[in-house]
This record gives sequence, structure tokens and C-alpha cells, in this order.
Amino acid sequence: MKIHYPLFSQVALAEDLPEHHLKRGYITIVVERYPMPDDEDDGYSLEGFGVPNITIEVSASQIISVRQRQQASASPFGLGREP
Repeated sequence: MKIHYPLFSQVALAEDLPEHHLKRGYITIVVERYPMPDDEDDGYSLEGFGVPNITIEVSASQIISVRQRQQASASPFGLGREP
């Protein structure tokens, strides 16, 4: 089952994006969703990086909901080191 992130929801980066100089854990806003076939991750456009007019595109596997991130970081088996 695919996870769908609603428009304007807060998500965190699940991994570093060195090409954009962004680190895992950075919180941002979903501004667009690009549905894909069932065997592929949906794509998302994200904004809110503290720089006006900057939008990046990521796959669903590169982001995590803020709530899920908070639960994972509270768990001893969480996502690992905080940024």
C-alpha cells in the first residue's frame, strides 16, 4: 500500500539531499503530488526551505510524515541520529 501525503502537509526529509545542500530531518511542506503507477513511488514537490521560490522534487521514499518522524525518534529503534 502506498503512502499518500496530502497537499500542504508537513514532511521531513528521510535522507540527505546533497545536490540541494539539505540534510535528513529538514521539515518542509508538500505543494504538489505526482501520482505514479502502483509499482513506483509517487513524486512530490516540496517548498519551505527558507529561500523564496525554491521548489524541489522528491520521491515518496525520500520523505516521511512529521508525526512518523517524531514517533521514530522517540523509539529506541528510530531513524537514528537527529540532524
